Amino acid sequence: MFTRAMLLLCLLSGGIVQLSMTVHATEQPLSMVSTSEVTPELTPVVDTIVEQPVIVTTSSDAINATDTEHGFTEAAFDAHDLSPWGMYKAADVVVKSVIIGLLIASLVSWAICIFKSVQLNVAKRHAKKLLAHLIQSTSFAKASHDLTQQKSEALILLTATQHELCLSAAGPATDEALKERLIARLERVQTSLSANMNRGTGVLATIGSVAPFVGLFGTVWGIMNSFIGIAKTQTTNLAVVAPGIAEALLATALGLVAAIPAVVMYNHFSRSIGSYKAILTDILTATMILISRDLDRKNPQAKPLANLLNDDKKPVNIISKES
Repeated sequence: MFTRAMLLLCLLSGGIVQLSMTVHATEQPLSMVSTSEVTPELTPVVDTIVEQPVIVTTSSDAINATDTEHGFTEAAFDAHDLSPWGMYKAADVVVKSVIIGLLIASLVSWAICIFKSVQLNVAKRHAKKLLAHLIQSTSFAKASHDLTQQKSEALILLTATQHELCLSAAGPATDEALKERLIARLERVQTSLSANMNRGTGVLATIGSVAPFVGLFGTVWGIMNSFIGIAKTQTTNLAVVAPGIAEALLATALGLVAAIPAVVMYNHFSRSIGSYKAILTDILTATMILISRDLDRKNPQAKPLANLLNDDKKPVNIISKES
């Protein structure tokens, strides 16, 4: 009995050992499988945790890229010389031609201004002296005798008068016919002197009216080139657009610089030449007064001034009497 019990106990212990070995053998693959299954599941978590710094790094890169772009823009502006000379050098050939033409037109305007100012001042001063001389003279012969002391262009009026008197002296002449011939000749001489003084003012009028449109043409051409540059670079960055537009607007500015002074000069000279024409008209009138006075002295039908003023005829009473 005891022997049977010991044998059963040995069998049970052997079975338990074998069972434990079997269970241990079966748990090892399960642990390996579970480990292999868990590891892929944990991998995305690790990747996600690792990707968070990458997102932060991307934001900082965007900020750095923006700063870099601003730096490139400032560097591009620094690369363009936006002074007038720098814009001229960087401009297109057509814009350069417009700028050069407007500068030449401006120089021509100022040259005409200086020349016409000196010419008008000298001519007006001499014409006033000649007019004062004619007013103080008592006859045309006396006025002609002292012409060597005068240096005026208006002397051609007196020269034309002397020439007509010489031609009329070759044959018979009447007072009225002589006066008509003298007036016709002197008016033509006055017109010639006025036209000579107006010479050059037409250029000022042309520059004043055309220069703004020439500058506008240069501006349109420059802006067109700027848009072409935008299309080629496919960007609207100010570094690409602003220099071309600035160069284009320079042409408009120079057009106004050339036109505004030209218009002011033209108006000034128009008034001054009008004043000079008035002095020439006074000289013509003074000359005809001297000629008329000389003709009356030699006219047999002329009467003394005292007899003309003291006429025997009674004055007519123009006041109607009340009935």
